[in-house]
Amino acid sequence: MESSSTATIVAALTRAIVEHRLQPGTKLAEQKLADHFGVSRTLVRQALFQLVQKHLVKMEPARGAFVAAPTVEEARQVFQVRRLLEAEMVRGFLRNVTPAKLKALRDHLAQEKAAVDRRDAAQGVELLGDFHVRMAELAGNGVLTQILRDLVSRSSLISLMYQRDSFAAHSQEEHVELVKALAAKDEKRAVKLMEEHLLHVEESLAFDRFVPTHDIALALA
Repeated sequence: MESSSTATIVAALTRAIVEHRLQPGTKLAEQKLADHFGVSRTLVRQALFQLVQKHLVKMEPARGAFVAAPTVEEARQVFQVRRLLEAEMVRGFLRNVTPAKLKALRDHLAQEKAAVDRRDAAQGVELLGDFHVRMAELAGNGVLTQILRDLVSRSSLISLMYQRDSFAAHSQEEHVELVKALAAKDEKRAVKLMEEHLLHVEESLAFDRFVPTHDIALALA
């Protein structure tokens, strides 16, 4: 029951951030959230901790929890690092490519498309990010997988908060083309497609898109 309540709080706050109803920097007061959801502050604290792990929320000593507020510079740095790492990831994947690994990526593409088609923004962004982590896993590089999981989490938050609504479908289509290049074992094209894809994701960000509110009750209504 408690885990279910925690999951409900996590999902509600995630949706409020995804749908741009909570502004970066908004304080998430434990008591207000506890009153809103009719639960204890302990459950709220557990939910906030999970959101911290997802880089959606930032905890500040003696001040409490706030909606994370990635800056333009942070976003650019994240994608710069990702382009460097993921170009090499493509090469590593192709060194040990198998039909089973390609099938795993195609199965993931099908999940992405389903989420995009039903306009599930949160699930779509999560799956689009997980595609890159899945590639690292299939490439067999555990260290890269761990590093990329953190970077993807950060860039997923950035995408959730700043990306233009129409871009998810375009991003999914680019994943499809990338898998085609991997299947053809065309390393040069695959690396180029990955670099261009991540550049396009960065270029799709619009940092002036907010119509926010600091009113938690209103944002969660």
